[in-house]
Amino acid sequence: MQTTARTLQQRAIRYLVRQAGHPRGVVGWMNGWMFALRPSNRQRNIWAVSLLDVQPTDRVLEIGFGPGVAIAEFAGRATQGHVFGIDHSRAMVRHAARRNAVAVRAGRVHLTHASVDQLPRFGDPLDAILAVNSVGFWRDPVERLRELRRLLRPAGRIALVSQPRCPGATRDTTVQAAEELRDMLTDAGFTDLRVETLDLDPPVACVLAINPTS
Repeated sequence: MQTTARTLQQRAIRYLVRQAGHPRGVVGWMNGWMFALRPSNRQRNIWAVSLLDVQPTDRVLEIGFGPGVAIAEFAGRATQGHVFGIDHSRAMVRHAARRNAVAVRAGRVHLTHASVDQLPRFGDPLDAILAVNSVGFWRDPVERLRELRRLLRPAGRIALVSQPRCPGATRDTTVQAAEELRDMLTDAGFTDLRVETLDLDPPVACVLAINPTS
């Protein structure tokens, strides 16, 4: 009986992990609802947006926008610009579209069901890019970051955020995650890297970098 219970528990954990990486169906919809309501998730996303110093005319992109909390924060700052978002979960696209319905109808927010492996076109160069807890799911993240750097204007900003969700995650886990993100950004050609930390449990690391001008 103990073996059966342990096996069922392990299967349930694996299923939830897959849902976190690619929410789908009813469970995916419920995950999005819970993500949006969890205070730490809202605080993390709003904090990350604030670090990018978005200006009213900026063109910004979020990769893996989930229920659209950060998208809404971007839209409130880039009031004369454009906010783009891609997510490979149709459930999250529906969540975010509902949350940002007014800005979507006004043509200021553009949400697309797409993967970072196959980026859509965004027209003119972007001013800022954000990815929160999604880089760990990317295939060949350094190559993806090189592609994103080509979408940024010279001196454009990028922010990669990690709040480890593995069992037993600690401050040391966050420090290690930040180091890994720093290495990826450096390998992809970004410069002027800095790390900011938000004191949650576990702490959140945001690694910011610049697309060099030459």
